[in-house]
Amino acid sequence: MTILVEKDTFGFFSFLPNTHTIKPQLGAGKRREPRERGSFEMDTKTPNGERRHITIKLWPPSQNTRQMLVERMTNNLSTPTIFTRKYGSLTNSEGSKHAGQIEEAAFATANQHYEQEPDGDGSSAVQLYARECSKLILEVLKGGGIKTEEKETLEVAEALFDISKGQRAFIEEDEARTLLSPLKELGNSYTKICFSNRSFGLGAAHVAGPILASIKNQLKEVDLSDFVAGRPEAEALDVMNIFSEALEGSKLTCLNLSDNALGEKGVRAFGKLLKSQNSLEELYLMNDGISKEAAQAVCELVTFTDKLRVLHFHNNMTGDEGAIAISEILNRCPLLEDFRCSSTRVGSEGGVALTEALAQCKNLKKLDLRDNMFGVEAGLKLSEALYKHAYITEIYLSYLNLEDDGAIAIANALKDTAPSLEVLEMAGNDITAEAAPVLAECIATKKSLVKLNLSENDLKDVGALQISKVLGEGHNKLKEVDMSQNSLRDSAKFLAKALIRLSGFEFLNVNGNFISDDGIKELKGVFEGCLHKLGPLDENDVDGEDEDDDDEGSEHDELEAKLKKLDVNGDEEEEED
Repeated sequence: MTILVEKDTFGFFSFLPNTHTIKPQLGAGKRREPRERGSFEMDTKTPNGERRHITIKLWPPSQNTRQMLVERMTNNLSTPTIFTRKYGSLTNSEGSKHAGQIEEAAFATANQHYEQEPDGDGSSAVQLYARECSKLILEVLKGGGIKTEEKETLEVAEALFDISKGQRAFIEEDEARTLLSPLKELGNSYTKICFSNRSFGLGAAHVAGPILASIKNQLKEVDLSDFVAGRPEAEALDVMNIFSEALEGSKLTCLNLSDNALGEKGVRAFGKLLKSQNSLEELYLMNDGISKEAAQAVCELVTFTDKLRVLHFHNNMTGDEGAIAISEILNRCPLLEDFRCSSTRVGSEGGVALTEALAQCKNLKKLDLRDNMFGVEAGLKLSEALYKHAYITEIYLSYLNLEDDGAIAIANALKDTAPSLEVLEMAGNDITAEAAPVLAECIATKKSLVKLNLSENDLKDVGALQISKVLGEGHNKLKEVDMSQNSLRDSAKFLAKALIRLSGFEFLNVNGNFISDDGIKELKGVFEGCLHKLGPLDENDVDGEDEDDDDEGSEHDELEAKLKKLDVNGDEEEEED
C-alpha cells in the first residue's frame, strides 16, 4: 500500500512516523482476527526466513510525534524558506506560539474526521493532519508574518487576567475556585496576571497555588500587590510562601509585590520566587515596610539584576542602612532606567551611598528621590552623579533639604547634561533668590521642559523675575509651572506674562503667595479668556509679610525699579537718559 498526501506543502507527511511508503506482504487466504481501528496489518520476514505478522498504528500520532511536529513548524515559520522570503517570517517565540496553535487545530480536525470513518485505517486522518498544518502555516505567514527587512522583532499581544477591579474583597477557597477557573482552561494565553485588591486566605491560596504552577512558564508579568490585606501575620506569610513556591522558576519580566507590609519576614517568604528570577526587568516594592533588615534581604535574594530597568522602593522605612543595601543592588544594575526611592527616611549617609551608586547607572531616564533627608552633602554628591546622566528626562528632587548650595550644584550639573529634560521638581528645599541665577541658566537650556515645580521655597520676587525672563521662545513644550508659596508679590504677573505667550502652556500655580488685590486683578487680566490656566488663589495672603530690615527694603525697592521697566509682554523697555 502506498499512501499519497495531496498539498503537503512543507513535507510533514514524510516527517510523521509510521506513514512511509509501505508494501504489505499478506499471506494469501490466511484468516486474520479483527484489527484495531486506525491500524493495518502486514507480514514480514525475519533474517532466518520466518514470516512474522505485525500491526502498524497510523492514528493517533504519539505525543512525542506531535511535539516534534510543533518544533518542525516553528522552524518553518521563523527561518528563511521560499515561503518566509515571500511572505515574511516570525520571531522564534512567536513561531513557537503559532506552531502550537496550528498543531492543536489540525489534530482536532483530523481526529474528528477519523472518528467519522466507519472502519478507517487512519491513513486519511494522517493526510488531513498534514494538509491542515501546511494550510494553516501559509495562512499565518500571509496574515501575520513580519517582513524581516522592515522589523526584526514582534510585539506580541499578550492577554491580561485581572481580578483587581471593584472594591477590596476577601476571597476564600470556593470563590477562588470560581474566580480563577479561566486560568485552568487548556491552551489559555494569559501572560499577565493581576491579583491586586483581593485578599487571599489560606484556603484560596491552596486553590491558586497549583493553578499558578501549571501556567508559570507562560507568565511574564505578575502583580501581587495588596493581596493579603487584613490577614493575620502568620496566615499572610503562609499565603506568600504558597505563591512563592508556585511561581518559583518562572521567567517573569515584571513583578509587583507592593502594598503588602512585607518587612523582612515577608521578603523572605517570597525568597524562592525572588531568587529564581533571572529575567526581571521591573521590580516594585512600594509601601512594603522595607526596613534596613528587609532591604538587606532584598539585596541578598534579588541576585539577577543585569536586565533590571525599573526599581521602585517608594514609601518605606528604609533609613540610611537600608539605603546602603539598596545601593549595592544599584551597583549591579547597568541597564537601570527608572529608579524611585522616595519617602524612605533616608538621611545624608544613605543619600551619599545611593547617589554614588547611581553614578554607575548611566542609562537612567527617570529619578525620584523625593521626601528624604538628604541635606546639602548628599545634594552635592548627587550633582556629581548627574553629570553622567545624559539620558535623564524626569528628575524629582523635592523635599530633600538641599538648600541653596545643593540646588546650585544640581542646577549647574543639569545645565551641562540632560538635554532632553522634561520634568524638573525641586520643591520644598529652602531655595532662596541666591540660587535663582543658576537655576535660571539651567532652565534656559531646557527646551524640552514640560513641567517645572519650584514651590514651597523662598525665591521671592527677585528670584521669580530672573526665572521668568528665561521662559521665552523655545519653551513651547512647557505645560505646567508651580511657584506657589514662594513669597511672591508683583513678580507673579510677569511670570504669567512670560508663560501665556507659550503655545503649549496649560497651568500656572502661584497660590499661597503675597499678591495684592490689584496684583490679583492684573494676574487674572493676563489670563483673560483662559482663566482655567490659572490655578486657585484661595490661600493667597494679601497682607503678606512685613519687610523688617533695611536690606530687604532696599532689595524690594531695586526690584520695583526693575519691574517698572517691563512692558506688558515681559520685555524690558529702554531706559531714559
